[in-house]
Amino acid sequence: MREKLKPVCPGAVEKLETASHFVILLARTGLRFDSEHLARQMKEIQHMPENVLKTATDSYKKFQERKQILDNERTLFDWASKQTYIALGNMLTAAALIGIDSSPMEGFDAEGLEKLLAEEGLLEDGKFAPSVLAAFGYRKEDPSRPKTRQELKDVVEWV
Repeated sequence: MREKLKPVCPGAVEKLETASHFVILLARTGLRFDSEHLARQMKEIQHMPENVLKTATDSYKKFQERKQILDNERTLFDWASKQTYIALGNMLTAAALIGIDSSPMEGFDAEGLEKLLAEEGLLEDGKFAPSVLAAFGYRKEDPSRPKTRQELKDVVEWV
């Protein structure tokens, strides 16, 4: 699979060759306030009573309208993708806490990767699409130069 990914993930070629684990985070498509998936989540997973279900659905609708998430399929998918970044952040932090190196990546051809994953039967007939990539593993050797970051005071304002 890694070899198949290289042509559609040019920003990940080095990591595909060296990382022990490579993750493709998928975002759900069509995640509207009135979607079957969201209704199932609220009914079967969260066990919401009918009167709460209506209120929750209305709240999702207002939120998605106010944020202009329902404008088109792209804005809807972008919102769903943002949700995957919550999981990504937790994955990267958890890996760092146990000494595993990680690298998030967006360097992929979305259409090409989606086509490949669909051909592999990994998108549940269009219910998902690729959002972001991440590589995990132990580095073979220390980097030749240390990582550089902006000073905290330059990127954070405490209020």
